[in-house]
Parts: sequence; C-alpha cells; structure tokens
Amino acid sequence: MAFKTDIEIAREATKKPIMEIGAKLGIPAEHLLPYGHDKAKVGQTFIKSLESKPMGKLILVTAINPTPAGEGKTTTTVGLGDGLNRIGKKAIVCIREASLGPNFGMKGGAAGGGYSQVVPMEEMNLHFTGDFHAITSAHNLLSAMIDNHIYWGNSLDIDERRVMWRRVMDMNDRALRDIVVSLGGVSNGFPRQTGFDITVASEVMAILCLSNDLDDLQKRLGDIVVAYTREKKPIYARDIKADGAMTVLLKDAMQPNLVQTLENNPAFVHGGPFANIAHGCNSVIATKTALRLGEYVVTEAGFGADLGAEKFFDIKCRKAGLKPAAAVIVATVRAMKMNGGVAKADLGTENVAAVQAGCPNLGRHIANVKGFGVPVVVAINHFFSDTDAEVEAVKAYVAEQGATAFLCKHWAQGSAGIEDLAHHVVKLAESGVANFAPLYPDDMPLFAKIEAIAKGIYRADGVDADKSIKDQLKTWEAAGYGHLPVCMAKTQYSFTTDPNTRGAPTGFTIPVREVRLSAGAGFIVAICGEIMTMPGLPKVPSAEVIRLNDQGFVEGLF
Repeated sequence: MAFKTDIEIAREATKKPIMEIGAKLGIPAEHLLPYGHDKAKVGQTFIKSLESKPMGKLILVTAINPTPAGEGKTTTTVGLGDGLNRIGKKAIVCIREASLGPNFGMKGGAAGGGYSQVVPMEEMNLHFTGDFHAITSAHNLLSAMIDNHIYWGNSLDIDERRVMWRRVMDMNDRALRDIVVSLGGVSNGFPRQTGFDITVASEVMAILCLSNDLDDLQKRLGDIVVAYTREKKPIYARDIKADGAMTVLLKDAMQPNLVQTLENNPAFVHGGPFANIAHGCNSVIATKTALRLGEYVVTEAGFGADLGAEKFFDIKCRKAGLKPAAAVIVATVRAMKMNGGVAKADLGTENVAAVQAGCPNLGRHIANVKGFGVPVVVAINHFFSDTDAEVEAVKAYVAEQGATAFLCKHWAQGSAGIEDLAHHVVKLAESGVANFAPLYPDDMPLFAKIEAIAKGIYRADGVDADKSIKDQLKTWEAAGYGHLPVCMAKTQYSFTTDPNTRGAPTGFTIPVREVRLSAGAGFIVAICGEIMTMPGLPKVPSAEVIRLNDQGFVEGLF
C-alpha cells in the first residue's frame, strides 16, 4: 500500500492566512508580526493584556521510551488538538520548534505526521522565524565577551581554568565537543580548553523557555554563572555586562510563534530544549498565552515520560505555577513488540506474546505519571500492521493498570480518527480528580533530588557519583542554589543509562559523571552515563537525501 509522505501531505494543505488564525483566538492584527502569510509572532503588549484572564485546561502528551519503531508523540499532540476542536472545544496546540541538528541527522522533521501536522512543515523544520539563530547568537555573544574581558586585562580576575561557559551551534558536530581556543599567538588571546554544545542544550534556550517576559528574561540572563575567580567566587553574565545586549538579540525570539494545523486550528510553536539533555518543554510564555486564549491547551514533553513528563512536572510546572488537568501517554503496538524482544524487521508479523512482554515499559510510565497526581489515558497510535488481537492485548494491560487505552487513527484520518480519545480527555479534565504535586520538595538536598528521580521514576537501586560531584552539589547549596530542581541528562531510550536496555528493568544504578549549574534557568543539570550535550551525525545522515527538486520544493524532510 502506497502512502503519501508527510511533506507531500503538508504541501497539499489548504492554509488560511495567519491573521485569520489569530482572529479566531481574538488576537488583533496589529498585535501579530507576520513572517510571510502563514506564520506570525504574537506581540508582548497583547500577551501582557491577557494576564488577568482565567486559564483553560492543560493537557500533557507524553510517551513510552522511544524505539526505532516510532511512537508519534507530536503527531498525537497535534491530532488531539484537532480532535478537541472537532468535538466543539476551543483547543490550542503548543509544541516545540525543531532543531537543525537532528533534522539533518536522524529525525528529518518534527512537525507531526500524516494528517495530524502543523504547517508550514518545511519552514518549521528549517530556519522558521529565526529563534534558534537568535539564541545561538546571544549565547555566543556572551562567550565572545568573556574571552574579550580576559584579553583586555581581566579586571574581574577570572580564572581561565574555571570558565564554565561553552559555545553552541544548532547542528550535530562531534568534532567540536572538546576544542582548544585562542591558539595562534598573543593577538588571539590566552589558549584554553573548551567546547561546543548543541543550541537546544544552551542555558539561554532554557532561560527563554522559562521566562515570563522580557524583564524576567534579562534578569535570568544576568544570573548565568559563566566562570569563577581564583578564589572560586562566581562571575555572572551581568558582571561581563552582556545581559542587555543578549536581551536585545532575543527580543523577537521571546515572542511566541503562531501557526496552524492541517485542519486550520491554532498552534503555538516556540522554544525547543531537548528532553534528553535539557528540560524538554516548549516555552512558558507560549503555554500561558494559549491557556488564556483557549479552553484546552494540548502540549507535549520530549521523549518518554521518564524524561519529558518528569521535567515538565518538576521543572516547568513547578516554576511556572501550572497544574495539568490530564496526561496522555502515547504507545504503539510496534514499540510494545520491540520492548518484548522483537527485531524491527519482524514487527509486521502478529506477536501477541511479545506485545504482552513489552507492556511493562508502558505500565511503569502510567504509574509514574499517576504518581504526580495527574489522571492518565493511553493513546495507541495506530499502524496498519497492527492486528486486533495485539491492540486488545494493550488495552487489556492498560485496564489492569487502572487506566483506559484508545486506538487512535489520526495519522491517516486526522481529527476524525481521534474523537474517542478527545471525549475521554475532556471527561478526565472536567472530573476535577487531578491533584498535581511535584516529585520532591524544593528544600530537599540536591543529591537527594537526583536519587528521588533515579529511584522513584527510573526504579534504579541508587545513584553512583564521585565524592567530587557530591561536594560540588553541597557547595552550590551553600551558595543558595539548594532549592533548585534537577534536570537529568540521560539517554531517552531506556530507564537505565544503557540505550539498549528496553522494557522495565530493575537492579541497576544511575551513574552521574558531571553536574552543571544553570543558575539563570533555575535548575541543576546532572549528566548521566555516556549522554552527550553535543550529538553526532549517524553514519548515513538525513542530510544526504534532503535537497530541492526540479520544482524548487524541499525533498527529504519526512
């Protein structure tokens, strides 16, 4: 059976002018800054005017641990937003922007799929409105100003061995993970070792996504700890006098981007921290703006619930004062079979036993999300190879966990294929049973917070960390950072730090090899196992097949 590709479907979309989409939400044309005919930024003045309005219901879409079989979390987020509009609710989708790195690496696109997409697909997956470029520029401006300060006399007495601020770029480039800068003699400065992270791991990205407005943005930028003196006193971005210029570069990037789904429903696409190495949620300003404009806001958190949902709850909701009304966990029959030991090449063959064997991964995610006091429903994202028996096996397992699973066919049918889930989400959200609470309190010691996540979410026996790491955490506590939440940087493919360990493993520990202070963003990053904050390209990157065709259209984006 031949299917149209995502990009072919997106290209056939009948888009409405973005001003018309804004009008549906009550946004006057003068408060929209258009980028062409099909995307626009929402002005800060209008956003400020909404602050007294009540908020709608917040729905989180999360997933099982990702597998090569594909789960379709963004596709389900978009489909559910369309489905809620189909049943008469005023719903808005809030998702993240796509990074060039994975688009040219493995993913090839991040705007949903099939008939549940956000458009314009090509622009969203490429430069879009330039937000990531602005974040990259602001981050690297600070880098340049640090080295420039040292070059011109170092009046702040920065210890060149303790410059913590690395550079970033929005591309997967393993060659830049560890580098030496300022080679070439006196005129180029003082050589030192540093490196690059990918832009989505930048603290500037996290700050933009967690800031409430431009004033909050500049304060947070100023709070970034960039280096230490020889007496180990912190040097902040404001000491370098970089926070003002960084805010100028981010002025437009701070404004949420308004686009539309294939069914012409509104979607905010803003911010893009990864969930495996960053906090994995779209911007607070986009989410809160949507909540004040709609009855329902459907948002996603990156990768599986062990990373994305945990960080959504423990970082974004904690810091922004958000209280989700319900959560949807996306799973597929194919992924259950992979977790049950079936090779990717054999996924098209019915195997109910393997489905049942793989379901404990889903079960652990259900239990984890329920543990935050948020009611859960499971969306089985349908593939044409799924059999009735396999689907029923997933539904039966989910029922045993005290939840309900719905087969969703939004990829092929759009909103018509996800109505049942939409009705159930409304039922959960309106029931008032949500009693959200973070996993740990603010005043818990930092290392205990890492243990709480490792033991409570991953089900590890403990955390393996050197004394130097524990001492560093205690130093930050003494400096007044003990109240911050923890952002775990860990492989997305497993509850463990081994990406090849699927299912619901037990009897393992979580190794923490490094901790980083993100004082401006407001969290501590714990880097676990072999996870890299600068990914590399695969052996055959998607970039090899992305090109312009004879008609001038982009080919190769999925």
